[in-house]
Parts: sequence; structure tokens; C-alpha cells
Amino acid sequence: MRLKRFDPRNIRVRQGGTGGGRFPGGGGGKLGCGSLIVVVIAALVFGVDPGQMLGTLDGMQQQQQSAPGGPQQASNLSQTEICEQNAYALEACNALDSLNRTWQPEFARAGIAFSDPLLTFYQGGTPSGCGAASSAAGPFYCPADNGIYIDTSFYDTLARELGAGGDFARYYVMAHEYGHHIQNLTGLAAQVRSAQAQNPRSANQLQVRMELQADCYAGVWAGKNRNLIEPGDMEEGLRAASAIGDDTLQRRAGRQANPESFTHGTSAQRMEALRRGMESADERVCDAYFEMG
Repeated sequence: MRLKRFDPRNIRVRQGGTGGGRFPGGGGGKLGCGSLIVVVIAALVFGVDPGQMLGTLDGMQQQQQSAPGGPQQASNLSQTEICEQNAYALEACNALDSLNRTWQPEFARAGIAFSDPLLTFYQGGTPSGCGAASSAAGPFYCPADNGIYIDTSFYDTLARELGAGGDFARYYVMAHEYGHHIQNLTGLAAQVRSAQAQNPRSANQLQVRMELQADCYAGVWAGKNRNLIEPGDMEEGLRAASAIGDDTLQRRAGRQANPESFTHGTSAQRMEALRRGMESADERVCDAYFEMG
């Protein structure tokens, strides 16, 4: 995807922590997040059941609490220097700029207040507005501080362990997390958390809808910028979506797929959500995930 170079005036980025985050679920705080790929490293390296860990993390999302003080680590680097620290960071900043430029007008047309997310790069672990985070959780969105958090080394794991390399696969990661930001700004995220608290038995099903809608929004962004799409981009995105389906991750961990534990959707569902958004380039099609019976 031929994205333009970011304009530092149109994005907000900062450098986060290095190695300080504790593993989610291990007493390191409540990580209220919307994550694209949760505990991929744990599942593939340590043999942890991804379904179990997905449930742990998404349960934390329902209990979202802002950590005292939030992530306020100082950095002497400028936004441009942070974005230029490596090729992956530069890609993420370019994507963030494009996402802001794409979605801000849509919010204006809908009469909904818009604010851009803060992108935090970190290594190993970092504090967030939702508690301490570990890179083992993969990229995530924290609704408490409107923040997208990425340890860019994750992209190597995405390509090496899951066979989902390519720049568009990485842009899909950013666009999915931005999808959670959209849900936060529209108030949908808060409504879903309330519904999950009122009916815990439906929590996983509601979370699946949240994740699929975020995939759909990622596709819409790509569809609205289809003039920048290059041959092979759609295939890269669909391959990434397939690699991170709940059923696929559970089978990769040597376990039988358990639909009751799904919190992000099957590979087929995630591919369909991304494709739906890309082909329509219309965010209204993503409403379907909360119009279902």
C-alpha cells in the first residue's frame, strides 16, 4: 500500500516503556484493551491455550480502570524521531496519519466529536491507562487513554510464526486497533461493556462482534484508499486475518477449537469482515455486526 509519509502535525505519538510491563493476567493491573492478536507469543512459545488467555484479557476489558497517573514517561525524542526509529515505526506513523485523515471527515459528517488516538511505541512492557501491558499481548487499544500501543517487534512474530508478513498485514494491525478507537468515540464500546457486565454469559459473543466490527472498519479504511492499494495487498490482509482467528490459534496451540471460548471470531469470520469493509468502503456495512439477532 503506497501510503504518503506522515505529517507530524497530523499525528500524536510517543515513546513508552521498555521491559517494565508485567504479563497480563499475572497481577500487573487491569488491561482494558481491544487487541488484534492476544498472547500469540504465549500460545506459540509457551503452549498457553490462547482461548483461555483471550478470555482472561477480555474479562479485564469489562473491568476497565485507569491506572494511577497513567503512562507519563518522558521522552526527549521528537515525534519525527520516534517515528523514524525503525522501518516498522515509520509504517505505523504513515498509517496513523492516513487513518486520521480518512476518519475525521466521516465523524464530521456524522456530527460526532472526533479526537485522534495517541500511538505509543514500547519494548517488552509499558504502563498504560488501562494498567501494565506486556508485548506478549500483542498490539492493543486502551479506551481509558484513547491509546494504541505497539511493540513493533511483534511484526516479526506475525511474519515468522504466523506466516502473515507484508506491509498491508502490518497496516491491518494499525487499522484494526483504530477500529476500536472508533467504537470508543461513538460510545459503542461503553454500551458493549455495560451489556457484558449485565449478562456475563453473552460477554464472549459480544466481544466477537466488537472484534469483527473493528476488522470491518480496517477494511473500510483500505477501501476508502483503494487508489493506494497495490497488487497482493488484499491477499496479505486476508492471510493475516485468517492467521489470527480463534479457531486457528487454538489449533496451532495443539488444542481443539472451542467455539464457546471464542472472543475474536473464526478465521473465516475475520476474513469476511475485512473483505466486507474493503469491498464496500462504507462504514455503515459494519453496523451489521450489532444488528444481528
